[in-house]
Amino acid sequence: MATKAKTQDYTAMMKDMMSAFPMDMKPFEDMMKSQTAMAEKMSGVALEAAQKSTDLSSKWALDTLAKMEDMTKVKEEPSDYAKSMTDFMQSTAESTAEHMAAFAEIAKKVQTETMELMLAAGKDATADMTEAAKKATTEMTAAAKKATAK
Repeated sequence: MATKAKTQDYTAMMKDMMSAFPMDMKPFEDMMKSQTAMAEKMSGVALEAAQKSTDLSSKWALDTLAKMEDMTKVKEEPSDYAKSMTDFMQSTAESTAEHMAAFAEIAKKVQTETMELMLAAGKDATADMTEAAKKATTEMTAAAKKATAK
């Protein structure tokens, strides 16, 4: 007569094992909060840069249009048209240099703020991971001692 082999209940075994080593979810929740705070700060940096760039572009366009208005007015002498065009080109070149320098400053500020945020996030993540590892070690040690005491 054949005897039936009893199949191991892995689900029950996993439940028993997991309950012997309880897991504190607070470090994961803290990590999630810190990640969302970081994303909020990074979004703030990007949105501020976009706003400043848009404002600068708008100002540049308005300045150019104002200079074009002077250039398109009726002149007394034909040579005045050439002078007007030359003045427009010179002022446009100066304006371009100024505005490009302003765009560079915006980009530089974004780069600096991003690096500061990344460094701060790295320090926070290291501290969080160290704290979580210490806590997990303490809990695992206590659980192991409790399990061996039985």
